[in-house]
Amino acid sequence: MNELSSVLLLITSGLLLRFSLTFTGQAWAKSHAQTVAFMILPVITYVITKTISGNIALSLGMIGALSIVRFRHPVKSALELIMYFDLITIGIATSVRTKWAIQLVVVSIAVIVLVKIVQKILVKFGLSFYNISFNEGNISNSLEIFSNKKVDFVENSENIISLFNDKDSGEIIYRMSFENKKKLQEFKNKIENDTNIRKINVIFN
Repeated sequence: MNELSSVLLLITSGLLLRFSLTFTGQAWAKSHAQTVAFMILPVITYVITKTISGNIALSLGMIGALSIVRFRHPVKSALELIMYFDLITIGIATSVRTKWAIQLVVVSIAVIVLVKIVQKILVKFGLSFYNISFNEGNISNSLEIFSNKKVDFVENSENIISLFNDKDSGEIIYRMSFENKKKLQEFKNKIENDTNIRKINVIFN
C-alpha cells in the first residue's frame, strides 16, 4: 500500500510540474512525448533507487548499463530514450525483486494507454491534453498547404504547426500534422475546394 501511494505521488508530481511549465508558456512540455515522460520518469527513478539501495556492485552495474543507452544510441525523442531506460530498469529490477519490475511494467503501460484515452475523450469536446509535435517519432502524417491568401479554417486548426508568409510572392505556406491518416484525409477534403489554395502536399508514413 505504501509503494502504491508513492507511485501515485510520483505520477501526480510529474503531472503538476508539466502543468506548471505549460502554464508559464513552456509549450515544449505539452507534447505527447513530454507528457508521458513527466509521468513515467519519476517512477523509473524510484524503482532504480529501490533496486540498487544497499548494493554497491549493483549500483555500479546499473550506472554502466544506463550510460550505454544515453551515449551510444541516437534517440529521436525524449520518450524513446525514457523507454530504453524503462526496459533496462525492468530487466535489472527483475533480477533483484520481481515485484518492483512488475509494478514498473504496469505503471508504464497504464500511463501510456491512459494518456491516449484521455486525449481521445478531450478531442470529442474540442480540447486537447497534449500538442502534436514534428519532433516526436510517432507523428508522421502531415500536410503542406500553399495558398494565395489567408485561410482562416486552416489557421484556426489545432493541427497547424507552422506558417510561412512569402512577402515576395504573397504566398502563404501552412504546415500541419495529424495523428492518423483518417483525420488528415478528412481535413484535406474540407479544404481542397478552396479556390485560394494553390497546392496541397500530403505525407503519409
